Amino acid sequence: MAVDIQPACLGLYCGKTLLFKNGSTEIYGECGVCPRGQRTNAHKYCQPCTESPELYDWLYLGFMAMLPLVLHWFFIEWYSGKKSSSALFQHITALFECSMAAIITLLVSDPVGVLYIRSCRVLMLSDWYTMLYNPSPDYVTTVHCTHEAVYPLYTIVFIYYAFCLVLMMLLRPLLVKKIACGLGKSDRFKSIYAALYFFPILTVLQAVGGGLLYYAFPYIILVLSLVTLAVYMSASEIENCYDLLVRKKRLIVLFSHWLLHAYGIISISRVDKLEQDLPLLALVPTPALFYLFTAKFTEPSRILSEGANGH
Repeated sequence: MAVDIQPACLGLYCGKTLLFKNGSTEIYGECGVCPRGQRTNAHKYCQPCTESPELYDWLYLGFMAMLPLVLHWFFIEWYSGKKSSSALFQHITALFECSMAAIITLLVSDPVGVLYIRSCRVLMLSDWYTMLYNPSPDYVTTVHCTHEAVYPLYTIVFIYYAFCLVLMMLLRPLLVKKIACGLGKSDRFKSIYAALYFFPILTVLQAVGGGLLYYAFPYIILVLSLVTLAVYMSASEIENCYDLLVRKKRLIVLFSHWLLHAYGIISISRVDKLEQDLPLLALVPTPALFYLFTAKFTEPSRILSEGANGH
């Protein structure tokens, strides 16, 4: 195969784009930025992203997709009030919005029209921050080679958040206006207003810390799920199994946290060795059982009552 000989390509993410191919002859352009959907190989040539995402990549995308849904549910529950009958419908609507946004995002991604994406393999943390690795051969002129080396794991999250926001603005106000009769006019749309705040925050978080989240999200899931479960059980004054079983809502919260525990464990282990990693899922109920066994020593109800009385 004949390949044209050109000067070496500088920079970690600069590459040469294929201009012409005729049989065994390939002609490449000058060293520069790779087109969208391509990244440089070891020989500094831009190659299309044709691989399938790994399990860990899908788990990362699932984590980023869960963030707005969990925040929706939190603020819906926070502002709906105990006597409101609209909370359940709003929870279902939020789930529908995020599910539809995820499906649409996959359909509009390359290849278009199928629930499948092609991607480039993530090799190291710097793949997420190619803008920091633009070379300056003469220390004066900068060769701009910024591109999405982790295509499409970086931009697909922004597309998903955009669809979530659009669907929320189309569906949620109509639903809230019709069924949230138990709330005051000023309280009906507070969960929607909250979303208008946390969506920009999530966007900035992905833009700045996407690479860090990619490597840290399993541990974030485990830590936050453990902390929130302990806070919820202490705030609900759950001190034994009977207190846990007396209300269906408490069981739903418990099982939801167990799912998050399992998600974090699978993300950390990546299920590389199935026979060794699956037994780790037996640890999922451990935090809740540990809390129930030790609650009689800490007496969370007494601590809460003393805190309310100012002691």
